[in-house]
Amino acid sequence: MTQTPSQPQASAQFTVPAKHPMVTVLGSGDSLLRVIEKAFPATDIHVRGNDVSAVGDAREVALVQRLFDEMMLVLRTGQPMTEDAVERSIAMLRAAENGEGTEGETPAEVLTQNILSNRGRTIRPKTLNQKRYVDAIDQHTIVFGIGPAGTGKTYLAMAKAVQALQAKQVNRIILTRPAVEAGERLGFLPGTLYEKIDPYLRPLYDALHDMLDPDSIPRLMAAGTIEVAPLAYMRGRTLNDAFIILDEAQNTSREQMKMFLTRLGFDSKIVITGDITQIDLPGGGGKSGLRQVQEILENVDDVHFSRLTSQDVVRHKLVGRIVDAYEKYDSRNSG
Repeated sequence: MTQTPSQPQASAQFTVPAKHPMVTVLGSGDSLLRVIEKAFPATDIHVRGNDVSAVGDAREVALVQRLFDEMMLVLRTGQPMTEDAVERSIAMLRAAENGEGTEGETPAEVLTQNILSNRGRTIRPKTLNQKRYVDAIDQHTIVFGIGPAGTGKTYLAMAKAVQALQAKQVNRIILTRPAVEAGERLGFLPGTLYEKIDPYLRPLYDALHDMLDPDSIPRLMAAGTIEVAPLAYMRGRTLNDAFIILDEAQNTSREQMKMFLTRLGFDSKIVITGDITQIDLPGGGGKSGLRQVQEILENVDDVHFSRLTSQDVVRHKLVGRIVDAYEKYDSRNSG
C-alpha cells in the first residue's frame, strides 16, 4: 500500500500591537476569527492575549500569517475589518498564490483605496478587479465596465465622476441610459419629460443621493452641472469638459453606440457600463452595440475594457451564486 507523503508542517506566531484591541482583529464575538478558521480548516489557529499562532501545512500557515499582516495594514488606516473584507482578502491571497496575476496589488491596497467620502461613508473598491476598474478610469479616456449585476460597475463610475467634479477635473457630469423599454420614443408616455424618463433614470438618481448632499442635487441639475438624460438626447452634441457615463449599454443598438462614442469632446472622460447577459433589445443580443464594440475597439489606444465577474459581486453573497448558476445553465444550453 502506497502512503501519501505528508505535507511539511510549519508554525508561525504573530503578535498584535497593543494599540489595536483584539476585538478589532478577531471581530465581535470572534466573528472574524471564525471566518479565518473556516477558510483554513486544516490549520490550528490559537489566540492567547495578543499572540496569534498557527500550525499546519507550511503553505497554509504562510497564507494565514500574510492575512494577519494585511489585516493589520488595513486597521492601521483606521478602517475596520469586516467579515466580507476578510473573505475577500483571503480570496485575493489565494489567487496570488495560484499565480492568477495580481501584479503586486495587495488586499490592503485594494481595501483602503478611498474614492469618495460623504456623510461619514466612504466608497472604496472591494475586489481586485474593482480596483483595476477604478484605476483604469484614472488612466484612460474611455473605459468599458462589463460584468454581471451587483459588481459595482455603475456605482464606482459615478463615485469617480463625483470625485472628478469635486476636484475640478471636469465642469459637469452627464449620466445617460437607453430607455429601451419605451423604444426611446417617449412622446406617447403621459406627463412631462422628466416624468416620462424618470423610471429609466431612477437608479442613477438613487446613486447620486448616496454620493452628494441631496439638497444640492436639484441646484446642480438646474445649473447644468449634473445632467441626467436618456441616450436619445445625446445625438448631435459634442460633450467637452465632462465626465460622461452611459449605463445599461448592452441595450444600445450598434448605431447608438457609435453615436454616443463620437460625442466625446476635449478634456472629457467616458465610462460605459453594461452586462451582455441582460440584453433587452428586440430581436436579441446580436444587435447590441456593447457586444459589437468589444470587437471593434479592443486594441484601440486609450480605450480600456474592464471585465468583472461573479467574484466581484458586492451585493448579498447569494447574488454571486445566482450569477454563477445562470452562467452554467447558459453554457450547458447554448446550442
